[in-house]
Amino acid sequence: MKTSNVGLIGLAVMGENLALNMESKGFTVSVFNRNFPGEEGVVDRFINGRAKGKNFIGTHSIDEFVNSIAKPRKIMMMVKAGSPVDELIEQLIPYLSPGDVVIDGGNSDFPDTERRVKYLESKGFYFVGSGVSGGEEGALNGPSIMPGGAVDAWPLVKDVLQGIAAKADDGAPCCQWMGKGGAGHFVKMVHNGIEYGDMQLITEAYAVLKHRKGLDNDALAGVFEKWNKGDLDSFLVEITAAILRYRDEDGTHLLDKIRDVAGQKGTGKWSAITALNENDPLTLITEAVYARLLSALADERKKASSIYAAPTANDSLITETDVEQALYAAKLISYAQGFSLMSRASAHYEWELDYGSIASIWRKGCIIRSAFLNKITEAYRKNPSLENLLFDAFFQGKIEAAMPSLRKVVAEGALSGIALPSMSAALSYFDGLRTLHSAANLIQAQRDYFGAHTYERVDSEPGKFFHTDWTGKGGKTVSGTYNV
Repeated sequence: MKTSNVGLIGLAVMGENLALNMESKGFTVSVFNRNFPGEEGVVDRFINGRAKGKNFIGTHSIDEFVNSIAKPRKIMMMVKAGSPVDELIEQLIPYLSPGDVVIDGGNSDFPDTERRVKYLESKGFYFVGSGVSGGEEGALNGPSIMPGGAVDAWPLVKDVLQGIAAKADDGAPCCQWMGKGGAGHFVKMVHNGIEYGDMQLITEAYAVLKHRKGLDNDALAGVFEKWNKGDLDSFLVEITAAILRYRDEDGTHLLDKIRDVAGQKGTGKWSAITALNENDPLTLITEAVYARLLSALADERKKASSIYAAPTANDSLITETDVEQALYAAKLISYAQGFSLMSRASAHYEWELDYGSIASIWRKGCIIRSAFLNKITEAYRKNPSLENLLFDAFFQGKIEAAMPSLRKVVAEGALSGIALPSMSAALSYFDGLRTLHSAANLIQAQRDYFGAHTYERVDSEPGKFFHTDWTGKGGKTVSGTYNV
């Protein structure tokens, strides 16, 4: 009986294209798709369509699928995150053999992956949670892949995953082992959070240029095309130019007909929630999530716009170059926040994340790929224990040069009534980070005043706490301290 090198379950857009990618790299691939109402015949349509004449084995049941794969089996699931993954795992388990590897290539929440790694190991199997970025095109031609999970599984799946991954300009595969447990899906979650931030920052630059500089879509496309040849060279800037130029069937710009209500699938929200749990100030990306939520309040925005007029603004004081520099500075701060979150979580979960490797595998294939990432890779290769990306000498020079423009653009937005939540968050984070003596001493005094929460003194050693009877009517009893 003919057997395959790898199996894939789930022939939707990403799964189908990943399967074709695998086959094109010399692997024979078994495929299976669960039959839900309206999805009957998916496997046969694929085998007789895009897969015709290629090295695929089409199967129509779980047992047929599993038995068609050579041992130790490598099975990749491309199904919706959440309970569908757990349900499919339970269907696979009766047919697996010790040492088989199950790979979840969807956007699963990393705590679920942590749990599944332990569960499968308890039964003698390996589980890998692997982030896959690049969309339909990346899946077919080479995505960025972020695997993590059972450490002993990596030698078994390395050839397949690195074989189908995008290749950087230096030939390195955009796929490296992230770490144990949920590390792979965690890194993919942060990647998606940064993606939220990048997209929001680009839309803010678009809004400023459109409403303050009066540029039409074709002129805006030209600006983004120019930016894509410099420091802002990236996939998202490139497609923004293409979107701005695209015309509908009637010859008018399609972008102007698209409703301004942004959707999301939850990974940006997970990043924000995780940052709160890790006590990490992921402000820019969190504001990008909130911006999408606010966009969804279309009826309320319509009512508010009829009640409150926009400020009467003076002539614009910013240039196109100011907006370019503001976008660059804010983008750098977004990445600094993302890597900061990874650092805190890595220490918490003992993942030992390699930030240079992470930046390097994002250089090609994925949605946030950009020339910018080469410099981030260099920064962490030079100093793997870099506390904050903003402390790297190269980026320090870049941020100091761009910061005046970010201040001008944020100020212009505030004075003219253009919402710039993520650019504003970038500026506030930067100013908060570089402030030696903040106003948080007043917060501590307030907390001690009303709740006896205590405070530390600058003229005493750190870790020693004090309480003051502010009103002369209180006692010496203090509140317990705890972190949440």
